[in-house]
Amino acid sequence: MSLKKAVLLIVIILLIDQISKIYIKTHLVLNERAFDYNWFQIVFVENEGMAWGTKVSDFISFISDRTAKLFLTIFRIIAVIGISYWLVTSIKKKGSKILIVAIALIFAGALGNIIDSVFYGVLFNDSYSQVATFLPAEGGYDTIFHGKVVDMLHFPMWKGFLPEWIPFIGGDYFTFFEPVFNVADMAISTGIGMLIVFNKRAFGEKKELAENENQSENV
Repeated sequence: MSLKKAVLLIVIILLIDQISKIYIKTHLVLNERAFDYNWFQIVFVENEGMAWGTKVSDFISFISDRTAKLFLTIFRIIAVIGISYWLVTSIKKKGSKILIVAIALIFAGALGNIIDSVFYGVLFNDSYSQVATFLPAEGGYDTIFHGKVVDMLHFPMWKGFLPEWIPFIGGDYFTFFEPVFNVADMAISTGIGMLIVFNKRAFGEKKELAENENQSENV
């Protein structure tokens, strides 16, 4: 897979991700639902931390939420730089198509969420009891690097009380699938899933090619 095709895939995912986020941010109030069809809902929430709403400060208690948020954003930027290097290197070394597509998906998803974290705090005002405005005259809801990630996709496929015989959580009310996520999260999850499920195909073709070249040299 060529670099141009990988870049095209990344651009398409970024456009879908950012258009959906900007639309939700500028049309809904925080926690408002735009669509509710039993097992699928569109609901506007904002994520200040990592996946599942976890914050860095939940693990490192001696730092403030704002410092933790800045640390997380910087970490994401460094990670994206590393992923971009991995992508370019894999293309130059003629890695498998599955590998390159997976890395491109992970890169696009990570970059999509970084855009929120870095810029949304200065591009929008807050969404509490109001619909946010793009580039508000009074300024954004926070400073650069302190933006919140916009999520909107919710798939509560099953809701109910768990059987009493289940250890620790038996009898509790449970929703599957509870997290609210976005297109960028889907891209990251899909890319990681491809690397796990198609591990041999993703990394095996290059190894097999190298073995064939070594055999040819030995003949």
